Amino acid sequence: MENSAILVFLLITTATISATSFCNANTDKLCKESERQALLRFKEDLKDPMNNLSDWVGNGDCCSWTGVVCDNSTGHVHELHVSSLNFDYSYEYHFVMGNGLGGKINPSLLELKHLKHLDLSRNNFKGIRIPSFLGSIHSLIYLNLSYTAFGGVIPHELGNLSSLRYLNLGNNEYENNENELKVENLQWISGLSSLQYLEMSEIDLSKAYDWLQVINMLPSLEELHFSNCQLPYQFSPLSVINSTSSLVTLDLSYNYFGPLMLMWLFSLTNLESLYIQDSGFEGPIPFGLTNLTHLKILDMSLNPFNSTIPPWMCGFKHLEYLDLHQTDLKGKIPSAIGNLSSIDTLQLSYNELEGKLPNSLGSLCKLRELGLYHNNFRGAVSEIFRRFSRCTIDALEVLDLSGNQLSGQPTESLGRLSSLQYFDISYNQLNGSLPENFGQLVNLKSLDISHNLFEGVVSEVHFINLTRLKQFKAHENSLTMKTSPDWLPPFQLEMLNLNDWHLGQQLPHWIRRQEKLLELQISNTGIAGTIPSWFCNISFHLDYLNLSHNKFHGEFPCTNQSWSKIDLSFNQFKGLLPLVSSKIDIVDFSNNSFSGSVSHFFCDKKNFLNARYVNLGNNLLSGKFPKCWMKWNNLVILNLQNNNLSGVIPSSMGYLTNLGWLQLHNNKLHGEFPLSLRKCLSLEVLDLSENKFIGKIPKLIWISLGGLVAINLRSNTFHGEIPLELCSLVSLQILDLSHNNLSGTVPRCFYNLSAMTTLESSYDLSLTFGYWTYKDDFRLKAEVDVVTKGREVEYSSVLKLVKSMDLSSNNLHGEIPVELTSLQLQTLNLSNNHLVGKIPSKIGDMRWLESLDLSNNQLSGTIPPSISSLNFLSYLNLSHNNFTGPIPTGTQLQSFSESSFIGNQLCGPPLQQNCSVSDPATPRGDKQGDDKDYLYLSLGLGFAFGFWGVLASLLFNVPWNMAFCAFLNRIVVRLYGALL
Repeated sequence: MENSAILVFLLITTATISATSFCNANTDKLCKESERQALLRFKEDLKDPMNNLSDWVGNGDCCSWTGVVCDNSTGHVHELHVSSLNFDYSYEYHFVMGNGLGGKINPSLLELKHLKHLDLSRNNFKGIRIPSFLGSIHSLIYLNLSYTAFGGVIPHELGNLSSLRYLNLGNNEYENNENELKVENLQWISGLSSLQYLEMSEIDLSKAYDWLQVINMLPSLEELHFSNCQLPYQFSPLSVINSTSSLVTLDLSYNYFGPLMLMWLFSLTNLESLYIQDSGFEGPIPFGLTNLTHLKILDMSLNPFNSTIPPWMCGFKHLEYLDLHQTDLKGKIPSAIGNLSSIDTLQLSYNELEGKLPNSLGSLCKLRELGLYHNNFRGAVSEIFRRFSRCTIDALEVLDLSGNQLSGQPTESLGRLSSLQYFDISYNQLNGSLPENFGQLVNLKSLDISHNLFEGVVSEVHFINLTRLKQFKAHENSLTMKTSPDWLPPFQLEMLNLNDWHLGQQLPHWIRRQEKLLELQISNTGIAGTIPSWFCNISFHLDYLNLSHNKFHGEFPCTNQSWSKIDLSFNQFKGLLPLVSSKIDIVDFSNNSFSGSVSHFFCDKKNFLNARYVNLGNNLLSGKFPKCWMKWNNLVILNLQNNNLSGVIPSSMGYLTNLGWLQLHNNKLHGEFPLSLRKCLSLEVLDLSENKFIGKIPKLIWISLGGLVAINLRSNTFHGEIPLELCSLVSLQILDLSHNNLSGTVPRCFYNLSAMTTLESSYDLSLTFGYWTYKDDFRLKAEVDVVTKGREVEYSSVLKLVKSMDLSSNNLHGEIPVELTSLQLQTLNLSNNHLVGKIPSKIGDMRWLESLDLSNNQLSGTIPPSISSLNFLSYLNLSHNNFTGPIPTGTQLQSFSESSFIGNQLCGPPLQQNCSVSDPATPRGDKQGDDKDYLYLSLGLGFAFGFWGVLASLLFNVPWNMAFCAFLNRIVVRLYGALL
């Protein structure tokens, strides 16, 4: 088995060395003519956008062509490497998708009778099927079709390659898996009797119920990678007994299995590497792992074990790599962790571990990487450094303690970590000054101390020996940078984030020396003045530039740079908007003094723009609203509010099918409501307020825009009735139709706005930005203005908690629908209309109401007592109506000023007018009550006088008395006789 493993290693190593950038073979033997012609025909059917096969021409020696390797003695083609790129990052993969080889695979490859090694990986064949004739190249021992965008069913003819030792079909995708690679069964694999390495990750194996039985038929199999394959977990218990004993590496990550799977895994006693992250295993960490005594690599991350770390986990003497991140671990790290004497990488991040780190960590002399971020570890950071022994300090290269509750100040012992390359202690509570011994970490490449409480001065001494430093993130601290004007830093940074530092009045001159910068963030650092000319030279290579919240002024000189993210917001820049390249993803020029037209910014481009966030709000921009939105169909957020743009909303807005936020507040736009927005099916926030729109609010458009969370049409001249179709917007939380000329009644169907009827919200602001993976230190500004408590308030991160309805300053009539009281609003404004009737008696059901304005209507009757139960009410205006009677007593109501109730016939606190019987302000209902009291008193007195007048005459007149008593006796006798 060891010899086989060595052979596989040699095969992979050879492939990697020879495949990178289309290796060139050196040979003294000319290739065979038939094979040269076969290669030329193979090339003819390929599409080669990067011209990688440019030397495959003429009658020359094909053994010298790019990617061709021939046998030195026979001249036969033995290896063919047409892999486009040895990429490591996702953006490089997408580059391959656009520029790798494509087209078809010509059957001429069958004429390469001696071909042993075929590598077509990292290309883009756009969903075509893997050619079945590849199964007829019987000489193959190595076949790599990974990252090639093949699709459809894998041909079973590949099972004819009985000599194949390496097969990689993994990681194929094309256009969001619309034509993903899949299998109908895996029986064909059983024919690969010599197979040692099998990679089928990210392939649809949901129908492969025989997968366990099949791999048991591969006696030589040592490495199996079935990651993210939708594997079915149903299998026969017999397969547990027959499991292959040669398996050394097993990757079943991102699949979901039942309990029997664990039995099978624990029977593979020769396993050295096991990857089962995010595989649906629940409960405590299974004890059966103790059977796998040869384990060197164990990755069980992303499984909800919800347990402590059992001490027996520390008994794997050979374990070199242990990853348990995001597994809901609790409690403390056991002191037995020191028994993992061979451990190289220990990853326990994103859990709920707590307490102090055990001293036994210092016994892990081979520990190279330690990840403990996002837990609840406490204590002084200086104690942690003291726990590391001499041997640990010499080995440790990666230390991540971010996102805990560590405190104190790093001590001089920090400088002893001489091998440290990556150090992250961000998001803690460290304080004091930054130790100068940071400058002694000579191997440091990445340092992150952001989001702490550091203060004081940072000087050249802190960086004196950091010659290898590439990334420095230190934002969200109160540090001051002081260096000499001619300081030449010892490093060449790729990422620099000094947001919230004090850098002085001028842009630091030493930044000019950083010629490899890809990311520069110096937001809120107190810099003023203009942008120097040299800055454009370094910014040309930047991918991300953040100069926001400073005092820069003048024109911004750098345009058409290659940034993908730029933030110049909250400065004093003026002049025309800087032009951006088609690469731009996020652009924020808001809150400056940019002026002129926006047409050149949006329309003077030949290529389609990729931007997804554009914020030009709060400037002095003018001119016509642009019409070229078909170029911006990736836009998610567009903010042009508080400018002087004019014109109508064009029909091309309908191309913005991904648009989630549209903010055009406070411009000079006119025309009718833009019906083209009905195509913007992703729209969540629509703000057209404070413009000059006219006409009726359309009805049917709201059926298409069912995901709307906020609608603001405030301060326009819309007329007509409020469309009942608005009631279908079950996600709506904010509705502002105020200051228009709307008529009709308040729709009763507003109770269907289910997002307003509960405090819970299914809306998550982060969904708006779910299209990106972006750093938390880029503060995307997507906000909504809501008028509440008589003033305008801006909501952004807490938007999902806001529930508001404003229909004020219109021509609405009729009564306030009682159905409104089912809404759990914070703000309700119906003022300045023509509403009549009473306040609904159930107004107290709106218990979360903070602002209520019903002023300037024709409402009447008494104020319902339930209003006093609105305990969160901090703004109330009932003025200028026809309310009568006493103001209900309650802590909130009596705390408001008299102006909240003037223009009515009310009495009682907080008004000076007392409520009394003679008071002309006494409610009509109370007078009626007094009349009833007089009536009852009169009836009582009349009855008393009449009764006693008759009775007295009977008692004192003897003849009448005797006759009356005889009459009563006769009645009694008759009644008694009837009873008998």
